[in-house]
Amino acid sequence: MKRFDGRVAIVTGAGSGIGRATAQRLALDGARVVCADVNLPGAEETAETIRGASGEARAVRCDVSDPAAVTSLVDGAVKAWGKLDFVANVAGVGGFKRTNEVTLDEWNRMIAINLTGQFLVCQAALPHVLATKGAIVNVGSVAGVKSHPYSAAYCASKGGVVLMTKALAVEYGRKGIRINCVCPGGIETPMIQQFALPEGVSEAALAKIMPLGRFGQAHEVAGTIAFLCSEDATYINGAAIVVDGGMIA
Repeated sequence: MKRFDGRVAIVTGAGSGIGRATAQRLALDGARVVCADVNLPGAEETAETIRGASGEARAVRCDVSDPAAVTSLVDGAVKAWGKLDFVANVAGVGGFKRTNEVTLDEWNRMIAINLTGQFLVCQAALPHVLATKGAIVNVGSVAGVKSHPYSAAYCASKGGVVLMTKALAVEYGRKGIRINCVCPGGIETPMIQQFALPEGVSEAALAKIMPLGRFGQAHEVAGTIAFLCSEDATYINGAAIVVDGGMIA
């Protein structure tokens, strides 16, 4: 028996990076996984790797900032597999930019995807996860627990994820589910390309985010997400687990 045999999971942002690694890890542990991403070809590729390893997976296109798309995602998962046990809210965007150069559209997009999107997925999934006494894991960032320059919108969105997670955890903990968040540091994924430093900023600033001398790997975050879904984490609720190699130590 694998620890997630018979369980059903939704992973957003599953088309690449931490989302892909998380979908693959949950499937490796036996879960049936809905791989959701605005990039459907990426989600299909992730699902195919899972099926190629004898797992069960479906790919769904979903823009998490669209309430109708989120409702369809959750309803489709339950219709296909009868229930929903786990949600990993990984979809997100980021980037460095001088605050005086950030447009309102850029601010709104960051909040819509990183914060409102996670809220919408949690809201749609909660009735089903309550029914199975499952778990939700949101993905924040070290930028949600410690200030970062050139990241006002990103910090605001991820700080919101951390506090939203804690609020949901205390609201629903007595009803038998656990809601936590993981806060990665610098992880080597396609998204890291969005974090090019603004022109004229010293690259020495990057040294602070690699105390182990390297970026983290997506599977290292995925392992923590899988742990938080598991029976080994039954007394962890409302936590913001930092996975950063010591970046904010």
